[in-house]
Amino acid sequence: MKVIILEDEIPAYEKLLGFITKNIPEVNVLGWARSVEEGKVLFQKYPEPELVFSDIQLIDGNSFSLYENLKVECPIIFSTAFDNYLFQAFQTNGIAYLLKPYTEENFKEALGKYHTLFEGSPSQKIDKNVISELKAIIEGEKVSYKQRFTIKKKTGIKILNIADVVSFEANGDFSLAYDNQSNKHVVNYSIGDIEKKINPAQFFRINRSEIINIDYVDNIEPHFKNRLTIKLASRAEVVYTSSSKTPSFRTWLDS
Repeated sequence: MKVIILEDEIPAYEKLLGFITKNIPEVNVLGWARSVEEGKVLFQKYPEPELVFSDIQLIDGNSFSLYENLKVECPIIFSTAFDNYLFQAFQTNGIAYLLKPYTEENFKEALGKYHTLFEGSPSQKIDKNVISELKAIIEGEKVSYKQRFTIKKKTGIKILNIADVVSFEANGDFSLAYDNQSNKHVVNYSIGDIEKKINPAQFFRINRSEIINIDYVDNIEPHFKNRLTIKLASRAEVVYTSSSKTPSFRTWLDS
């Protein structure tokens, strides 16, 4: 089976590749792309894959824009965190899904749907209207992002509005939220969970441990090894982009 993978995160790609090679006999992985632009090149080089595994959010945008503009006629198994909005739409010809973070058992279930619906049925193609609808849901106002966090204090429960958060920082299974009054709060979510719950137009994960709010960026300067130094309002410490995040951060700033 000829397979193409679109996944922007290297650890997620490596996990998925392991599941694919373990569970699909005689698989031929044609290539891997991390962005929409890389995806275009990959599909031009290999125009007739038999199955595509695709993350929705890539480095330079969501992958639906790629499928709207290319003639991709094989089934796609998407990986997504938007289950509340997309679950019904995924029950259609040409599409299955993996809800992040997924296990090998979840992978086998999605692969099983492919085998049940699509093997031996080459006439079944992706519904372009469904792709357009999914893109609109992801990009539009139907996606609901978290507006506040409840913070447990010794004196009771405090409400921390998302608009007042300057940045988040990983702290084991929890995270620290820095507000615009220079206060620090413990938030009962991991940094990965927070990233899924907040508006990606407002917040950006600049490295493995930190997420920043665009409204509180005071200054950005070049750093060594393709990193950037960022000064945030109400925070004494400067923060840094990782080398791998710098290109997508620059794109995000200009969006």
